[in-house]
Amino acid sequence: MMKPLQSHDLPLGSIDRCQVCFSEDLELIIDLGFHAPCDSLLSKAQLSEMEKTYPLRFWRCRQCTLAQIDYVVAPQELFYPEYPYQSGITETLSKNLQAIAVKLSEVMNLKKGSFVVDIGSNDGTILQGFKSQGMKVLGVEPTNIAAIAIKKGIPTVQKFFTEVVAKEICNKHGKASVVTGANMFAHVPNLGDLIRGVGELLDEGGMFLTESHYLMNLLETVQYDSIYHEHLKYYSLKSLVALFDCYDFTVVDAELIPNYGGSVRVYAQKGKGRKVAGRLSQLLREEQQIASNSHAYDHFREQVVRSKLGLQALLLDVKKQGKKVVGVGCPGRASTLLNYCQVDSDLMPYIAEQSNCLKIGLFLPGKHIPIVDEALMFRENPDYVLMLSWHYASPIVKKLREKGLKSKFIIPLPTPHVLDR
Repeated sequence: MMKPLQSHDLPLGSIDRCQVCFSEDLELIIDLGFHAPCDSLLSKAQLSEMEKTYPLRFWRCRQCTLAQIDYVVAPQELFYPEYPYQSGITETLSKNLQAIAVKLSEVMNLKKGSFVVDIGSNDGTILQGFKSQGMKVLGVEPTNIAAIAIKKGIPTVQKFFTEVVAKEICNKHGKASVVTGANMFAHVPNLGDLIRGVGELLDEGGMFLTESHYLMNLLETVQYDSIYHEHLKYYSLKSLVALFDCYDFTVVDAELIPNYGGSVRVYAQKGKGRKVAGRLSQLLREEQQIASNSHAYDHFREQVVRSKLGLQALLLDVKKQGKKVVGVGCPGRASTLLNYCQVDSDLMPYIAEQSNCLKIGLFLPGKHIPIVDEALMFRENPDYVLMLSWHYASPIVKKLREKGLKSKFIIPLPTPHVLDR
């Protein structure tokens, strides 16, 4: 029998309660089938081996309005040492992440030499912004991407962040003024351990800034491709406030930002009873109209199916005409999209990536589409390219056109269509 959830530190495997408020009042939104972890890319030698797959079902909590998947894969399997994701190679994202330093320096009136820690620091992109502002920085990153950050001059601890690790950092470096966690706060099964660790690490009144995919943007723009095993939770603002209320933090402000197709940035200050910005209440009121409306989720499910069928029809039509379509960009979300839509190497012979991407030479989980250097795409100029990082379409299209790509662009979501430029 499955043990009921009693804390924010999740067991591995199936989950039948809300991951924030522990309510059993859950509703299935959509079942996307069984998928391999999105960044479990395969070498050529691994293509004949059996792949591990796990259920990918998307639920909502009727009480705190969190959305979540219902299966926890071991973090060591998802974020393995050779994990290939780098936040710094996407120019738009890199600029947005480094801008966090300027924003927080203004909000908190940070002085030079203030200590800033980034959890899930990846290649150190966020901390580069703080370092340029004269701050003392430290990253915490479990994968070998930590070595890239260190080469950039960003000191990094290669571990999963825990309360124990937080105490080790305090003993060595002292308390932090700011802790950040961008695009990782929804990934952590032992979230209670993490938040307690942040509380241990921060000065009284210090700020914990998180950025996560925002549930309202996911619903509005049909971002089913952002549903994958790394993302355990899909936060509403209400669910984030409820979460931090369980700890010695006050959510004092929040803002909506464009990162990853629409995210919510939350400012949680250490200590109870802190002054709350008026903007927070306004965002909560606006959100409530959608987050508690069952029709919004019904509409989302219908749009997901319609989008899938539309993309399949478009790609099949291109194939029937004897024309060629390849993928461009291979974010984690590409795995959900292509596997759910049953797009294989017959329809799409390869996915092109930037020459400095660690995914080149590997194969997509499930459909085994090869990932190649974009130089091949520029040589071939195929009839169409499917924009898999569609949430950054405008700057990517501009950049690829400047580099000489003449192909037509297919945008898969929210409604599959061919760009008229």
